[in-house]
Amino acid sequence: MIDYEDALARVLAEAPLLPPEQMPTEQALGRILASNIVSPGPLPPFDNSAMDGFALPGGAGVVPAGSEFDVEGECAAGEMPAVTSAGAWEVMTGACMPFGCDAIVPIEQVEVVSMHADGRPARIRLQVDVPRGQHLRHAGEDVGTGERVAVAGDRVDAAMQTLLIALGVAGIDARRRPRVVVITTGRELVADPAIPLRPGQIRDSNACFLRARLQAAGAEVVGVCTIGDDADVFSAHLRDAMSQQVDIVVSTGAVSMGRYDFIPDALTRAGANVLFHKVRMRPGKPILAARLCAGMLFFGLPGNPASTAVGMRFFVEPVIRAMLGMSTEQPLLLPLAARYEKRPALRMHLKARVRLDTDGRLGVHLLDGQESFRIRPLLEANAWAVIAADVKQIDAGTCVQVVGRGHLEPIELT
Repeated sequence: MIDYEDALARVLAEAPLLPPEQMPTEQALGRILASNIVSPGPLPPFDNSAMDGFALPGGAGVVPAGSEFDVEGECAAGEMPAVTSAGAWEVMTGACMPFGCDAIVPIEQVEVVSMHADGRPARIRLQVDVPRGQHLRHAGEDVGTGERVAVAGDRVDAAMQTLLIALGVAGIDARRRPRVVVITTGRELVADPAIPLRPGQIRDSNACFLRARLQAAGAEVVGVCTIGDDADVFSAHLRDAMSQQVDIVVSTGAVSMGRYDFIPDALTRAGANVLFHKVRMRPGKPILAARLCAGMLFFGLPGNPASTAVGMRFFVEPVIRAMLGMSTEQPLLLPLAARYEKRPALRMHLKARVRLDTDGRLGVHLLDGQESFRIRPLLEANAWAVIAADVKQIDAGTCVQVVGRGHLEPIELT
């Protein structure tokens, strides 16, 4: 049995950086960038008006109230910029600034002195002083040409996607998603939730949990199967996964010390290199990790729901993160809301809820029901709290490490 930090280091050392693939920016939501992105041009791409109003000809200082200008024409969004002489131009929001103009006065701050026959303003008088540059959006004011707007390892969210499209970045290089196969084991498991249970049976909730968590973590799940406690069937599925050239195989169950815990022996027969088996942590102590002969990583997670969840969050997700070229996840340090004591010298991963108190301060509340068989606390938790193995007690107000439910999911306060 080894410490968590040593176990994690062993699997991270075996995690390859996945190759990039090109894709259209509009299809890249949620993907991880494989290269930096530099702005190919300015944003806004041209000087434009921030208001419906009138563009005033250039000059120095402030245009005083009472000044009058002939209106030479109008500029709407999407039209080529006009060239002014000494007059004003009626402009709409987003319209190119006429060449020679350098300030905008809102339409409600002018008096129309005279009108053309078609109802357009012919001459205006300012009702307020107008500073030079007022209500003018300059080209490149948001993003300049050649400015770095994203770096390799960043995740494309809606805001980044919007910015890239606005800049005219039509395609990106993204890391290929890790391909994962899930194998849940146990003669007691029933895969179809519609089938009534017989005595001794339980429903296979781990399969849907792992599929969802893997997808949320940025992986592509290419197969999920439920099998009994049959080493030969397991080995056949393992060979099939290797033939598909997946990156990770995740199994649940059959990794402890019982008569039907066949996975360690099956891996030995398959020529796998076991990286570790059993970690000083709770829940999930019997976890196993190996490198299969075809090169992919294998994680054997204990079958209890909380143990599966911990193995997924604290081993599989960091490996996915490394394969995607992302930086190491940094936990938050937040104060415990109540005193905590533990007896075993194990690293504890505790279902927790981060809340704001009445004074607006964040606190970590450890949930009841930390036993590994319980599922409901996984629903109630919005975070995981981590207590180091050598800590026996922590007083209220002491900061502990806290991470979200998933490495790509911020802690949501409700």
